[in-house]
Amino acid sequence: MQTQTPPKIQLQEQAVTHPQWGFLRGQFVPIADAKISIMTQVVNYGIGAFGGIRGYWNDSKQQLYVFRLYDHYRRFLNSGKLLAAKLPYTAEDLARITLDLIRREGYRTDVYARPLIYNATEDITPRLYDVEFDFACFTRPLGNYIKLEVRACTSSWRRVDDAALPSRGKITGSYVNSALARTEAHWNGYDEAIVLTHDGHVAEGSAENLFMVRDGKVYTPPVSENILEGITRRTLFQVFNDELGLPVIERSIDRSELYIADEAMFCGTGAQVASIIEIDHRAIGDGKLGPVTRKMQDAYFAVVRGENEKYSNWLTPVYA
Repeated sequence: MQTQTPPKIQLQEQAVTHPQWGFLRGQFVPIADAKISIMTQVVNYGIGAFGGIRGYWNDSKQQLYVFRLYDHYRRFLNSGKLLAAKLPYTAEDLARITLDLIRREGYRTDVYARPLIYNATEDITPRLYDVEFDFACFTRPLGNYIKLEVRACTSSWRRVDDAALPSRGKITGSYVNSALARTEAHWNGYDEAIVLTHDGHVAEGSAENLFMVRDGKVYTPPVSENILEGITRRTLFQVFNDELGLPVIERSIDRSELYIADEAMFCGTGAQVASIIEIDHRAIGDGKLGPVTRKMQDAYFAVVRGENEKYSNWLTPVYA
């Protein structure tokens, strides 16, 4: 696999407010030219998968660190496998493309990368055979995806079941389910939604994994509860254990159990670590950022910004 080698980039004094470049059909193109046909199956049927990757700017080191880049691309390719999609790229190839895109922009701020694998076939029969999948990617500056203290409600929309549309991968079409849940929450005056499985157990947020603290222990739904196999979720498992001395217990959680939790939090690449201070008009704990969540937020941001050398193997520096 060969890609164009970008020219050496001088870092910009100010971060751009929008991307200038994309990657499409095997090459870097101006973002205005990164377009696909309205006849593709990804447009008509949502047949595709995506990833979400963050980079964090460390001002004292004048460096941008991409967090768990290769882990993200291994999951990205696994999401493609759910669609029987094949790409002529390895995780390492995709990582190089992403780093090249970021360098072309010259970001000196936190950044987000959005890789896409999509059904590019222009045909009206929805299918996964005799079709062509392609890869595209763009980047953009990104601060907080959601507030770090949120009020949530239980959604009337249930999480799609693995037997219908697997949530363990980031399948493009399945995020209509997320859009319905989050929109309902917004229209009802909340910041975010908590989505249940069809048997009434807690799954996750609209697009975030969920943790609960009760009696000094940390719990999270298992992957069998129709949740995304989150990279940030996996990160918190290790950070909870190593930095806070709290091993995470995977088990089913009932909606009512959240009401009497000491603390609850969302996590994800976009959400980072966000405290859930209220659920369905009930204050969680004291109704403010709790001590365990505060410690996890501090530990997490130290990790992703390169301030805790113990986890440096999770970081890929962008600039030489």
